Amino acid sequence: MLELSKGNDILAAVGGIKSLAEAQRLIGETLDDANLKKLAPITNPDALIKIANAIVHCKPAAVFVNSGSSEDIDWIRQYCLDKGEERKLAKPGHTIHFDLPQDQARLVNQTFYIINEGEKLSSLAKSILRDEATEYVAEYMDGIMAGLTMIIGFYSRGPVGAEASVPAIEISSSGYVLHSAELLYRNCYDQFDKEAERVGIFFTNVHSEGKNRPEDVPNARIFMDRSWLTTFSCYCTYAGNTLLMKKGNHRFCVDYATYYKKGEQLSEHMFITGMTGPGGRKTFMAGAAPSGCGKTTTAMVGTDFIGDDLAQLWIAADGTVRAINPEKGIFGIVEDVNREGDPFLMECLRGDGTEVIWSNVLIDENDVPYWVGNGEKAPTKGVNFQGEWWAGKTDADGNPVPMSHKNSRCTLLAEAIENHNTAAAEDPAGVPVKVITYSGRDGDTMPPVWAAKTMDEGVVIGASIVSQATATEIGVSGVRRQPWANAPFIPGALADYMDAQFTFFNSDQLSAQGRPVMAGLNYFLTHENRSGSGKGLLGEKKDVKVWLGWLELFANGDVKAIDTPIGYLPNYQDLNKLFATIGKKYPKSLYDMQFALYVDNILHRIDLQTEAYRKEADIPARLFEIYAKQREELLALKKKFGPVVAIDDLA
Repeated sequence: MLELSKGNDILAAVGGIKSLAEAQRLIGETLDDANLKKLAPITNPDALIKIANAIVHCKPAAVFVNSGSSEDIDWIRQYCLDKGEERKLAKPGHTIHFDLPQDQARLVNQTFYIINEGEKLSSLAKSILRDEATEYVAEYMDGIMAGLTMIIGFYSRGPVGAEASVPAIEISSSGYVLHSAELLYRNCYDQFDKEAERVGIFFTNVHSEGKNRPEDVPNARIFMDRSWLTTFSCYCTYAGNTLLMKKGNHRFCVDYATYYKKGEQLSEHMFITGMTGPGGRKTFMAGAAPSGCGKTTTAMVGTDFIGDDLAQLWIAADGTVRAINPEKGIFGIVEDVNREGDPFLMECLRGDGTEVIWSNVLIDENDVPYWVGNGEKAPTKGVNFQGEWWAGKTDADGNPVPMSHKNSRCTLLAEAIENHNTAAAEDPAGVPVKVITYSGRDGDTMPPVWAAKTMDEGVVIGASIVSQATATEIGVSGVRRQPWANAPFIPGALADYMDAQFTFFNSDQLSAQGRPVMAGLNYFLTHENRSGSGKGLLGEKKDVKVWLGWLELFANGDVKAIDTPIGYLPNYQDLNKLFATIGKKYPKSLYDMQFALYVDNILHRIDLQTEAYRKEADIPARLFEIYAKQREELLALKKKFGPVVAIDDLA
């Protein structure tokens, strides 16, 4: 069990301020009149003590309070330019930010949960004991903002007033971090006290890049204090390591849902999108996929896009699963984003009127950004995060240097995207989720889409995701398990998280109509692994609309499905009709390749997962029961039809 406010509060330990009176005195002595006046509406004692301790320890030259006013946001934009963190590009409202070459993705080997003695932690997580973390923060963050301005912002992770929204404080010396925060989160400066009282908790995030030198990156640390809901980040600028309202605070939300809102809430690494079905009905879906596995593309296929990365779920009074996006913007990977696969996003990136922060792409001599896979003619020279670039450039080992990093990003407001349903996204009531999907990068095993036969089997689909490591993580390689695509962000024991999933989806508070269809998606089957004559993927980006379209019909009872040991599979005629709506032919031979069951591959996957979970303590028995049942039924099919079971045999 996670215990909040256990052990010493590290920020208080290094700052030394324990009382509200001390905090108010320090703040009064440090802030100028204008910023002191702006901070006056914030009266939450814990928040003021946190802020005061950050000032004492980081020792900034000045403090700027961001009230969310247009004047304050303009000040942050200009600060970024003056400090050199961003540079204007040719298109109005577009800027470029470059991270250091050593700081291009999540620094997974330098990211730690701060824990107390005896606490259970996920076997996939890295941890550091509280005393050791305190020593590190005391040494490396002491005076880290010397000569810099500390910027303080107050935000809500989700629409203000929503059941699962949580307020947060962002403290950083980086204008880029606060500029990004204004695009990605809802500024709740004028409602922070009220929200903190309503929710009962708030998150605190303290970051500084220091002098931002390559030699400092080995000293970079990202610490997440589970007990005190506080993050510390130093000597890095990549937003995934610094804007800790994102994945840092997401981890806290996972903890909070698992241990304090069990059976009531979930915090997931999921997109949220809506599909328009027959008669104009709206069916909302949430879906998990590891970074770099098509989550943003899937989200934007919907007619009513809500979010591409994170979701807070809860069971509403009407018995439905409701979801909000804790973010209001997109911090999206741009590699392979092009007009064919991502027309709505491309219109924002290449059209006029959208504010965009680019990171780590190529900037040509006309100050226009380019990136790998954009479907456009590439320039022959320019500047990227490594400096000067030209076509044919190689690194020290003779390998070609791409014009943009695989993890290069764009940051923009979601409402700028044409198919974004802003009214629904900002509704504190959330959207009713009728379909939940799980997917990874799987070249040889599972079909493109399948639906679970029970809620428990749906949980098992989520628990069984595997994927190739992507460019979003430094220090990771190969194919690995990615439970729920949330595994890197689950602080507590996987058994506790899994139990919370089973409890949530079997809650008596869910109505019969409110129970979502739970399904698997897989876009990465290849010809080579399915006995095809060609090479490469068996599908393409536009097919995503078909797989989601079938789930929309299935969830509303409009189509029947084929009953198999792994779940329900679609019939050919239903998919063929859907492919026609996107102007594409769908040969029966392709359907046969995509939906045949390669029994030995599936059995191997079940054995891999069973063996891995057997090493975890206290995993719910239901998981192993479902694996055993599927294994037995698959072996029976193999005995009858052989190792490859044709979809027609199943039908």
